Amino acid sequence: MRGPLFPKRYADVVQRFRVPSGFVLAAAFAWLASPRWETLLAGLPVCAAGLALRAWAAGHLRKNERLTMSGPYAWVRNPLYLGTLLMAVGCTVAAAQPWLALLAAAVFLLVYQPVMEQEEQHLAKLFPEFTEYAARVPQLWPKKPEKQHENRFSWAMYRHNREQKALYGLLMVLAFLVARMLLS
Repeated sequence: MRGPLFPKRYADVVQRFRVPSGFVLAAAFAWLASPRWETLLAGLPVCAAGLALRAWAAGHLRKNERLTMSGPYAWVRNPLYLGTLLMAVGCTVAAAQPWLALLAAAVFLLVYQPVMEQEEQHLAKLFPEFTEYAARVPQLWPKKPEKQHENRFSWAMYRHNREQKALYGLLMVLAFLVARMLLS
């Protein structure tokens, strides 16, 4: 595991802006989006892949109980963030506005990357095996796992982690884009 890209003080500050930055992105999205049917259809599979990855991850995640290394966590340390990134890419493709892609990339790099680093520092303190796990599993770019863990997906954990909110949010974005196309 490499050292953090961002200083801890910066990560502490942006941690508080993670949710508000989402609202800023949503406002920019609402203002700038100019979707067309072909861009919506191109972005939809990417959104669906991100949503499916987030669902798969949430069904394995037991926050602060144990280090999750099964399911998508065998491939990548941050599948929830990777799923979010895929959903953002899909939404910006659907919105047909390159400026939104640049804004989303900046937010991901300047807000989500330091938050991931901070969360990983927390996991390293909580779980001694995290360092070995981080040495073999990449942070954000999936790699075929050396070994699989036996824990299975759990719908109860999916619900416990409230992952259905990602589905509701994505449906709202897609409904907005369709309404925008129909009313333009």
